[in-house]
Amino acid sequence: MSVIFIFIDGVGLGEDESSNPFSENRYKSFEILTNGFFNADSKPVVEKERLFKPIDANLGVEGLPQSGTGQTALFTGRNAAREIGKHFGPFPHSGIKPFLKKESVFHVVKEAGKKPYFMNAYPPIFFEHAKKRNRWSCTTLMTKSAGLKLNSTKEVLNESALTAEIVQNAWREKLGIDIPKITPTDAAQRLLNVVPDHDLILYEYYLTDKAGHKQKHENAERVLKPLDEFLLYIIKNKRSRDTLVITSDHGNLEDLSTKTHTRNKVPLFVLGESVQNLEKAESLTDVKDGIISFI
Repeated sequence: MSVIFIFIDGVGLGEDESSNPFSENRYKSFEILTNGFFNADSKPVVEKERLFKPIDANLGVEGLPQSGTGQTALFTGRNAAREIGKHFGPFPHSGIKPFLKKESVFHVVKEAGKKPYFMNAYPPIFFEHAKKRNRWSCTTLMTKSAGLKLNSTKEVLNESALTAEIVQNAWREKLGIDIPKITPTDAAQRLLNVVPDHDLILYEYYLTDKAGHKQKHENAERVLKPLDEFLLYIIKNKRSRDTLVITSDHGNLEDLSTKTHTRNKVPLFVLGESVQNLEKAESLTDVKDGIISFI
């Protein structure tokens, strides 16, 4: 059994109104997981092999949730915002980096003799800038600190990793890197192909947060359409013994009337044979232990 953990940046549960892309367009993967429309009025789903519930991303701290503290809470179980007395991002604050360096879900899985894997790949320019500034995101910092390799062009070409935008167009069109374009279904099958060799597979999709800040419906649709197809294929084709966990770090994309993040709750989806392990999750800090309990 393996856990597929898909982290979608900046997606909360918004009101059913025109500023919410999930109200303006239908996205079947989200609707399958919620038994209907995807918004703040969606009722929790607790079934034998499917769970959906809203969870808190504010963590008892005033202000708007941010990626650095929110993701650290997700991946380490620590209330990072409370630890430093504020929400902070997009990169992790120096006061919470030790959690990612020593206590992440990757560390725990690896120390238990299991195999974690970070599915994302990064272009050469990313490594140049990150090393020069010594500034790493939450996911890349915890991956490096757990002694795992960060994927690059080689892994994309041998089909063991995915680029951030799923379909591989940005590397080719903006960076001039010779990689083929693939469909969201191809990408989903690529992820499923690596699942049997690992106990935990994480894939991060951050373009949702980026689109939320731009406040344009066409940008939201551009990033949600491939994500929807990608998720739908995984939902329909994952092995029955594997568990799929999907969540976010804070709200944003669900309310295009504001350029900032929101204090809305975020969705937690679980699909698999033991969804009850996360049934009592109330906030971002509960996700890590729930994932570990599946492995």
